[in-house]
Amino acid sequence: MRRIARPNRLPLALAVLALLAGCGDDRPPLFAADAAGGLPKQADPARGRALIAERGCIACHVVPGVSAPPSRVGPRLDNMGRQAYVAGLLPNTPDNLVRWLVDPPAINPRTAMPDTGLQRSQAEDIAAFLLGPATRGSAP
Repeated sequence: MRRIARPNRLPLALAVLALLAGCGDDRPPLFAADAAGGLPKQADPARGRALIAERGCIACHVVPGVSAPPSRVGPRLDNMGRQAYVAGLLPNTPDNLVRWLVDPPAINPRTAMPDTGLQRSQAEDIAAFLLGPATRGSAP
C-alpha cells in the first residue's frame, strides 16, 4: 500500500507559536491609575477592598489583594481597567462598572450575580479598587 505524502506541519506550528509569543498584554489600561478613570475623588480603593471581603464578593470571584480560597463561579476581577466590557454587556467605563455593582439584575435579569444592596458610594469605592493599580498584572 502506498502512503500519501503529507506536508510537514512543524514549520507551520512554529510560525504560529512565534506569532502568539508576540501577543503579550502590553496594552495600557483604559483608565488612568491615579484617577480610576473619572470616579469621584472621594472614592476610596482601601474601602473598596474591605467591602469586597465584607460583602462576600470573594465567594464567587478571585480578587487580587483580597485573601480567600480561589473561586471559579464568577470571572476573575483582575485587570478590570483592560477589559472592554463590564459583564460582557456594558462598555467598560467607571460609571458603567458602578451601575453594574449597584444592581446587576437591573442590567441583565439573567445574571447569576445578585443585587448585593450596595449604595452608589460603596460601588464607587469598589470600582476605585478594581480599576486601580492593585488589581493589575496578576492574571495568569
